[in-house]
Amino acid sequence: MEEKPNYSYISQLSGGDKEFEEQLLDVVRLELPQEIESYKNHLETDNFMRAGDDVHKIKHKISILGLEKSYQVAIDHEDKLREGVVDADLFSQFEEILNAMTTFIQKA
Repeated sequence: MEEKPNYSYISQLSGGDKEFEEQLLDVVRLELPQEIESYKNHLETDNFMRAGDDVHKIKHKISILGLEKSYQVAIDHEDKLREGVVDADLFSQFEEILNAMTTFIQKA
C-alpha cells in the first residue's frame, strides 16, 4: 500500500480545533472496528450486499483518514460486492487498507 493514513483531512476540517480532532478520532476508533467485524461476518456468510453496505460505511473513515487513492479501491470493492462478486485483487487491497487504518487508529 503506497499511501498511509494521516491527519491532513482531519486538520483541514477542524481548522486547528484539537478538541474537535480528538472527538472525530474517537468516533473512528469506536466505529471502525465494529464496521470491520460486520464486513467480515457478512463476507463469511456470503451476504455480499450487506458486505457492500459495510464497505460504504468504512469508505467514510477512509476519507477522514486522508486515504484518497484507497477511497477509489473501496468504491470499486463496494460496487463488485453489490454485484455479488468478490474480486480477489480488490479484496486483498481492501484488507491492506483496513490493516493500515486499524494500526493508525490504535496509535493515534
